[in-house]
Amino acid sequence: MAAELVGGAFLSSFLNVLFDRLSDPEIINLIRGKKLSEKMIQRFKAILNGAEALLNDAERRQIREGPVKIWLDDLKDAIYEADDFLDEIATKAATKKDRGNCLTRFLNLKDRKKVTRMEDVIARLESIVNQKDTLGLKEIPMENMSWRTPSTSLVKVSDIYGRDEDRKALVKLLLDDANDGDVSVIPIVGMGGIGKTTLAQLVYNDDQVKQKFDVKAWACVGEDFNVLRLTKTVIEEVTSKSCELNGLNSVQQRLRDEVTGKSFLVVLDDMWTNHYDDWKTFLIPFQCGSQGGKILVTTRIDVVASMVKTIPAHNLSLLDDEQCWSVFANHAFFPTESRDRLALEKVGRKIVDKCKGLPLAAQSLGGLLRTKDNIADWEDVLMSEIWEFSEDECRILPALRISYHYLPSYLKRCFVYCSLYPKDYEFDKDELVLLWMAEDLLQQPKSGSILEEVGYKYFNDLAAQSFFQPSKNGYVMHDLMHDLATFYGEKFFVRISEHENVAQHDTKTRHLSYDLNDNNSVLKMLEACESSSHVRTLFQIKADLYRGRKEGIDPCGLLAQLKCLRVLSFTSFKIDRLPDSIGELIHLRYLNLSNTLVLTLPKSLDNLYNLQTLKLAECKKLKKLPSNMQNLVNLRHLDIGGTELEEMPKKMRKLKDLQFLSDYIAGKHEENGIGELGELAHLHGSLCIQELENVKNSGEASNARMDEKIHLNALHLWWSSFEEREVCDSHAEKDVLDKLRPHKDLKKLFIEGYRGTMYPDWVGQSSYHNMT
Repeated sequence: MAAELVGGAFLSSFLNVLFDRLSDPEIINLIRGKKLSEKMIQRFKAILNGAEALLNDAERRQIREGPVKIWLDDLKDAIYEADDFLDEIATKAATKKDRGNCLTRFLNLKDRKKVTRMEDVIARLESIVNQKDTLGLKEIPMENMSWRTPSTSLVKVSDIYGRDEDRKALVKLLLDDANDGDVSVIPIVGMGGIGKTTLAQLVYNDDQVKQKFDVKAWACVGEDFNVLRLTKTVIEEVTSKSCELNGLNSVQQRLRDEVTGKSFLVVLDDMWTNHYDDWKTFLIPFQCGSQGGKILVTTRIDVVASMVKTIPAHNLSLLDDEQCWSVFANHAFFPTESRDRLALEKVGRKIVDKCKGLPLAAQSLGGLLRTKDNIADWEDVLMSEIWEFSEDECRILPALRISYHYLPSYLKRCFVYCSLYPKDYEFDKDELVLLWMAEDLLQQPKSGSILEEVGYKYFNDLAAQSFFQPSKNGYVMHDLMHDLATFYGEKFFVRISEHENVAQHDTKTRHLSYDLNDNNSVLKMLEACESSSHVRTLFQIKADLYRGRKEGIDPCGLLAQLKCLRVLSFTSFKIDRLPDSIGELIHLRYLNLSNTLVLTLPKSLDNLYNLQTLKLAECKKLKKLPSNMQNLVNLRHLDIGGTELEEMPKKMRKLKDLQFLSDYIAGKHEENGIGELGELAHLHGSLCIQELENVKNSGEASNARMDEKIHLNALHLWWSSFEEREVCDSHAEKDVLDKLRPHKDLKKLFIEGYRGTMYPDWVGQSSYHNMT
């Protein structure tokens, strides 16, 4: 995503999924001559277009207007229902040899049940959209948020805590003359509310900085990077007079005259857009004849910082506990205090913990309590979610919401999905992308890319705008960002924990997660599933593959209730079999049975046409995979690491979309031998090939085409231990290893159990320069 202001309502990209389904050429060709069916689809599209036109207005107003929030939730619920219906049509069509007959039967008037269901879906959507006049919903484009207040350069230095080192570092950069007269651009980057503007104000008003620069100007950029407007603002700042010029050429010449032969400092506060041509145009007057110019840019977007910087960006970190407390106390307590400060401070420090180092949150909550003398008022704030306060009371709301508002619709859906995880959770990027993919949250890639790469780009885009922050072992989400995701995911995304009230669940719930380490959470999850038959997501948090397994899950009962599942995880439960009814979950894209006691997988598993991810890691008792695995033509990730599989199923070469395969067991027969790997051209990550003693000769090894698997970064070649093998032909083994030569960019290579007396030439060759 380019970091320009695209924005878009949460539901917009969801509607695009429905439009794509309704525009499937297969469906269009088949409904010709079926006039009622064709009319129904056109009616379907028309009502979706009508809904889409209202989304921006509804999303903007849902915070303050309860009826609009209810309308939006009803619309979202109806869209989920429509998507399930269309996914069912597409799946049933795709799994029939005669697609035409299938869809004709599905949409034929004689099949009243399905036609009636389609009519019901359309009628419900129409009923919801027709409420627009009652609610006063309008068709409006994306617009600037009304709560934004422009910044100024003024600051009360005594109110600032914890930024002295940052101030010193930036002042040093501004005083540095090492750039030989060229314009230096220094970005300050950080999440909303972290204090970028405050730091820029501190530096702008520093005594040394004032003495250094002949000309200074402060401009609040905001969402619209308008070159003419910004240039006029800088002129007015420099001259202290109104600029009446209106042509870009005359305005730029005027600014050039004002800065020629002078040293200047310009602050561009809160920059969002990364239109490179506009940026270069804006710089031109400063590059013509000035002496030692500096531009300080504050932004919450890494892409903007990368575009403007001439030296590395200054990344602003969160405050520590004491600094955050100082900010809070400064705003919560009067200098001459008559209240019982000790009692209030005890509660206040707990409130500051909720701020997690974000100074705007500490300032906002401190100001909220400044006139509250009763400790009960402070305890109310402590127990409240920040989203329960009005925007007039708490400025942190708009500060964070504006970041969310300008996310593209597809990123909003991915961000809100993260509300299924608890606070302080360390995200595994790879796992999250698989889940986003299974939930249909990723747009189809452009040529040359794969879905997973789209997902990684989405993650990086969110991280670049501080929705995720780097942690010791991955990425975490700031507590207030997590609250933001939870607010927007309300009702549809439910995280069950020991504090969750099951009575709050309703039929709108589509995504469920629960804490596996909390027995009550498992029970609450089962209760929630009873009232939420349309659930799409069911997975555990804190499932450890290397700890004990949990009791308490009846797969038969759950699968009978939940027919719309797309993501299902039974990780680390004491289950030894799956019911045949698993094959009825036609929507399922992700199935995780890791660390269970399953002995075998039902034959019906090969009915899961849409399945993309199958995780069976550490299933120690599993000996075989279903014989018709080749029917899972959409499978992309197969993890069988740590299992005791005896052999691979036949014809694995048909799984041409496979992107990740943890292990492959070389069989003795052609249909499950190493040659099956030859057609799996898109494998990424790490691959372990086991039982290589079964490869009879170098010809078989050549058929694996290992040198063509350019996306693998780690390869483990494994011959069984000596005790398990027959007499070894060391020369043949060398020839096999020679033909298993990987591509030159491989990073890791493991060779285990090899009994050749020497290695082939490629092993240890200097051309493998990326080998670590």
